[in-house]
Amino acid sequence: MSKTQPDALDLNLAVAGDFDLNQRAMQVADRMARRARELAVAVSYVGGARLIDAGVNQTGGIEAGVMLVRACMADLGQVSVVPGRVGDCTVPAVAVYATHPVAACMASQYAGWQINVGRYLAMGSGPMRVAARTEPLFDQIGFAQSPNCVVGLLEASRLPDEQVVEAIVAACGVEAGRTTLLVAPTASVAGSIQVVGRSLETALHKLHEIGFDLDRVTGGFGVAPVPPVAENDLAAIGRTNDAVLYGGQVTLYVRGDDDSMLEAGRRLPSSASPDYGEPFAEIFKRCGHDFYKIDPMLFSPAAVCMQNVQTGRACYFGRTNDRILRCSFFAEAPADP
Repeated sequence: MSKTQPDALDLNLAVAGDFDLNQRAMQVADRMARRARELAVAVSYVGGARLIDAGVNQTGGIEAGVMLVRACMADLGQVSVVPGRVGDCTVPAVAVYATHPVAACMASQYAGWQINVGRYLAMGSGPMRVAARTEPLFDQIGFAQSPNCVVGLLEASRLPDEQVVEAIVAACGVEAGRTTLLVAPTASVAGSIQVVGRSLETALHKLHEIGFDLDRVTGGFGVAPVPPVAENDLAAIGRTNDAVLYGGQVTLYVRGDDDSMLEAGRRLPSSASPDYGEPFAEIFKRCGHDFYKIDPMLFSPAAVCMQNVQTGRACYFGRTNDRILRCSFFAEAPADP
């Protein structure tokens, strides 16, 4: 049968294609640069590219972290800091919402580009990825743009040098003078917030991994608690992952049949993985600090609500785990479940 009208993904991407992801992110970066002193960040230039340090040599902070999340999502998502709870303790939580989640989260926010130049290693995210297209993901979701400026975020404890900047600029095919790189280590306030701000993105990536059609997702909301800043990036990786795996709660608005939605919902929460049940730092250590030895199905929010906007059916799977969060955030000995 011939296709007489575009499917949902075609429509979603057609609309998202009207947004220049990098240009939108650049507007956020420009605001950060203008407000550098207020946000406790610093602007410098390396190899012709603009760097915004939000936590390497600067204090950064909550608002800087929110701006990082907005830039990573190409400003296609609403981002706010709201009260959250871990046991009896009130902590900040990052809430995100996106009406165009495939563009905002998968094409832009997902940390799918490993920057490895010389001795410099960083996880690269943000809309610069759509210019570099180093990941098969872009062919899989059918998203392409040729921007004339790029913005990316480097999750790293050092600022990039000229060699690193040259490699990124060459991969993106954009002049260095039209490149902005935001940098924050995981072990910083802003860095922790930008990682925890990926609860919705984590759910979408898990959906993609289990074969659910992302074209059916019409919107999403996610919230996760912000952990205390850790003493180093290794410890911070543990805490920020725990924030999502054991504290992240996501709502997804979808179309289509209920049966496949329910089946996906059962597989979505982190508790569906055999690696679930202990702080991420312990799992990571047990796996020799090799992410590839960890069950990939673990990387998902603690709880997911899927709502079918066509049929009215809703389902809820998973749960948050205060026991693990208290152990991870506050070094409390975990009690029996």
